Amino acid sequence: VPGDVVILETGNIVPADGRVLQSINMRVDEAALTGESEPVDKDDKLVFETDRPLGDRRNMVYSGTIVNYGRGEFMVTETGMETELGNIATLIQNVEEEKTPLQQRLDRLGKVLAYAALGLVAVVVVLGLLRGEADIEELLLTAVSLAVAAVPEALTAVVTISLSLGAQRMLKRQALIRELPAVETLGSVTVICSDKTGTLTLNRMTVTAVDIANHAFNFVQTPDETSLVLEPVENTDVTPGTMPTIDLLLIAGALCNDASLVEPETGDGYRVVGDPTEGALVLAAAQIGLDKNALDSAFPRVAEAPFDSVRKRMTTLHSVPKNESDMPASLLPVWQRRTVANPPPYLAFTKGAIDGLLDIAANVWVDGELQPFDDAWRTRLLTAHDQMAAKGMRVLGVGVRGWDRQPVETTDAALESELTLVGLFGMIDPPRPEVTDAVADCRTAGIRAVMITG
Repeated sequence: VPGDVVILETGNIVPADGRVLQSINMRVDEAALTGESEPVDKDDKLVFETDRPLGDRRNMVYSGTIVNYGRGEFMVTETGMETELGNIATLIQNVEEEKTPLQQRLDRLGKVLAYAALGLVAVVVVLGLLRGEADIEELLLTAVSLAVAAVPEALTAVVTISLSLGAQRMLKRQALIRELPAVETLGSVTVICSDKTGTLTLNRMTVTAVDIANHAFNFVQTPDETSLVLEPVENTDVTPGTMPTIDLLLIAGALCNDASLVEPETGDGYRVVGDPTEGALVLAAAQIGLDKNALDSAFPRVAEAPFDSVRKRMTTLHSVPKNESDMPASLLPVWQRRTVANPPPYLAFTKGAIDGLLDIAANVWVDGELQPFDDAWRTRLLTAHDQMAAKGMRVLGVGVRGWDRQPVETTDAALESELTLVGLFGMIDPPRPEVTDAVADCRTAGIRAVMITG
């Protein structure tokens, strides 16, 4: 009911449109409404003096969207068909159906035949009268019979059968036709306009590249999408410290993270609960063999500095296993190939925008050793960031800091200092596997494919 105050938490579906009253790092997935795969940060302090496009109203939440991160409260302003989602449904229901070219031609043919039949009736009657036919009733009956005979009653059946045969042939080519007249329309198509998110892409953020000091790798999905294969980028040298560093990068990404993977009831893959970007990090770690549940058990979180839009980063503090017996069996290979024999008892992991991490960095992790962070490393990391961004990737940096004892003060200022940079993640919402061939087929057929997105 308008005026109600609703509490939102991570994973909730927004039940109505409303004004945000409180936002504690709340991010909302509005892909169902706007088509944008990136979650939107909500801010209760924003006040707009002029009307803004739907995607820019960061002080509002909308029915049907999903809270991916944080929590908050909002006051209901619209419900039911008065919501933005309801307005879209109304527009769809009120669309006037236009007749296809074939239907228009059949309508014209029907009118021509009707006029011709009436003309034939008139001609027969006139000629009969001129010949002196006295029986007007028989004359009219003859004229009407000729008019009826001139109408092709089987035309409707012939057209329906022809369209049905066309639909069957197209179904064999993986094109399902629900309305028979569309068979003729589809054959006249010269341009296809398609949405991007969820139509051309998977609507699932995926880690496709990582960059650690002096090493760049592409993450390639195996055909069954259950694991990842690391492929070194050209001129990248693989050293004994490479895999342990990638382990550290993935562990940091999975632990400094509030997303989780849930196995659906159908058993088909996993569903991400939480922020899509964080979900991509958890999934990448899982596909390398680093299960988040096992990591959370081995490295319990003891403190955190939540993400906010000003710092553009998040930090979590974890206790570290003392020896091999404290590690879950699935993580033993990672423990055994570590390059630091005696890790510190506590580790703070930080992830976020690279420009903010560079400001608090003191060292760089290079093949299991610390190197001082200087201007040369700054240039190297910014170049790697720009190369990923130029490929359309969303880039996140990751850093770590060891603590000999649990810090008394766990504010972001205390935890986020003297950081050791580990590497970068590059993520995209990848295209569907069949999209490339589909677009190529369209071009071969003389059809231009156009992507429409916000």
